[in-house]
Amino acid sequence: MSDVKLKRIAPALGDMGLMSKILGDSGPSRQTEDYVELDASNFDTATVEAERQVRIARISGSADVIDIKDAVYEGDIVIADITRHSTQDRTMEQISDELKQVATEVGGDIVQKDDDQLIITPAGVTVSRERLGQ
Repeated sequence: MSDVKLKRIAPALGDMGLMSKILGDSGPSRQTEDYVELDASNFDTATVEAERQVRIARISGSADVIDIKDAVYEGDIVIADITRHSTQDRTMEQISDELKQVATEVGGDIVQKDDDQLIITPAGVTVSRERLGQ
């Protein structure tokens, strides 16, 4: 893995579930000190054969949409960081429309998580609109 940095909440199996850690919850906000840096090169991913992957992307501009579209067409799930854009931003509206079209074309799903992430899935995968534990 190139420049991907994985982070883990310090109490590995604390009182919240895995999806709450990934998607966040409405509890107290976390601080930088709550995380531990993990070196992705220490994990052997070559032995794992998976039909699909969860891919992480950062949307800085329209050009980033191409890689996201390709990943979704290939059957992967993409979690895209959109923190560089306002949800009212015209460019973000165009990007969202383009990604909605891709999700529709492949029979997948797309949701915006708070103001900072888009989750785009391929056919056969939907994203629940309800948080766990609520």
